[in-house]
Amino acid sequence: MQQMTRSELRVKIMTILYQIDIYKQTKLDYDIDEVIKENLEIENEFVKEVVYGVNTYAKDLDELANKYLADWDIRRLECTGANILRMALYELIYTETPRIVVINEAIELAKKYSDDSVRKMINAVLDKYVKEHE
Repeated sequence: MQQMTRSELRVKIMTILYQIDIYKQTKLDYDIDEVIKENLEIENEFVKEVVYGVNTYAKDLDELANKYLADWDIRRLECTGANILRMALYELIYTETPRIVVINEAIELAKKYSDDSVRKMINAVLDKYVKEHE
């Protein structure tokens, strides 16, 4: 089994976060490690860190997103877009990943898995966050 790229891992993370959201919405019990295992053949620290991080700091990440979403709320974004945004904010705040990489990856995911208006919102939020924290 060959190593996955960070871009491929981010798609997995997005999928895992989406699944966890569905479990939460439908009030089903779940185990984060099991959800990760279902989606990933080999253990990966980056995936674990981001999935656990986004879950741990979800409330803070949502508040931060809402601060930059002009007259909007992250809960109004579709599930995939919201998770791309949470994931990117988590990476910007808690990891050493270069900002430009985080933003580009989030935009690429949004282009593929969300609609254009969501991509623009994600871009705007990340942009505002970075400008405020330079």
